[in-house]
Amino acid sequence: MYKFIKYIVIDVDGTLTDAGIYYDEKGNEVKKFSTKDAAGFFAARSVGIKTIVLTGRKCEATERRMKELKVDILCQDVRDKVSYIKQFMYKNKVHSEEIAYIGDDLNDLLAMNLASFVGCPKDSCKEVICRANYVSSFKGGFGAVRDIIEYILRERGEWEKAVSDIYGIGI
Repeated sequence: MYKFIKYIVIDVDGTLTDAGIYYDEKGNEVKKFSTKDAAGFFAARSVGIKTIVLTGRKCEATERRMKELKVDILCQDVRDKVSYIKQFMYKNKVHSEEIAYIGDDLNDLLAMNLASFVGCPKDSCKEVICRANYVSSFKGGFGAVRDIIEYILRERGEWEKAVSDIYGIGI
């Protein structure tokens, strides 16, 4: 299952963040991202897996952070994740065994059915936890995405090489 994954679709709120939506005194939306997740994004990239961040909200903070993480595709304000993924699969001739999905809540559940592998943070809703192939020991926004990507790459036997390539260290 793991060796065919070419794309990881990742939700934002509750997955890359702590699910909180914060507003500053000027009404700007602010989000908290875990710096730990960066290692997962960079590791996926180093082994040729592309990242697709798919979220139902639009936020400048999300756009800024995804640029820092060198996300391959960022799609915000997507209300129908299933249609988006189906279109992407059709347009790019991608099969479900080539897709992993990381999400946390009911709005991710149907889209998860299009993926061969599903990961989620430990504080995901019950329905997502029941659907997941792997439940991280971390909460959303606290390194869960990195943990899930590390799990995938360890199953593929690629984690150590990715870390070595990125950070120049052996583990």
